[in-house]
Amino acid sequence: MKLRLAAAALVCAAFTFVSASAFADSIKTDFDHHANFANYRTYSWGKVKVSDQFNADRIENSVNSLLKKKGWKEVPSGGQVSIMATDNIHNEQEAETYYNGMGGGWGMGWGWGGWGWGPGGGFGDTTTTTTDIRNAHVVIDMFDSSTKSLLWRGVSRGELSNNSAANRKHLHQDIAKMLKDFPPKSK
Repeated sequence: MKLRLAAAALVCAAFTFVSASAFADSIKTDFDHHANFANYRTYSWGKVKVSDQFNADRIENSVNSLLKKKGWKEVPSGGQVSIMATDNIHNEQEAETYYNGMGGGWGMGWGWGGWGWGPGGGFGDTTTTTTDIRNAHVVIDMFDSSTKSLLWRGVSRGELSNNSAANRKHLHQDIAKMLKDFPPKSK
């Protein structure tokens, strides 16, 4: 009995982990593989174009604190790297369809084996609901200030909550994930 309870608990824990990771934000980064990031140590902020001015400050503060830990220094202007950020907040519709009462279909109707659309056959009822979901994309770009070429890009995509504190926390966590392996190692 104890073994069955332990197995059930393990299955529930695995399902919870998989479910939680399915709803996690999507983080992607890319960089110029020919750039030598060891040559860069200073940066300046360029344009930060976001839909909510509070997010501009949050993005800058998160990036500043994380880059400082990596030995980079912010300068008011003329940094070796220019950082720019944008966001896009939009609604998307999600449709979910539920099939109710699939019916017999095989074995209850007419003919050999009972297949067909007779009594007990068919597909039953379907119900479709649509839900509006607020999504946000945040893009952070780093350019070489002298050549204006793109050096690095981080993109975060995720669902927004109705809780602003949770959104602030997720924004910082997403930026931390973006910059986790920064600066990248050139090949």
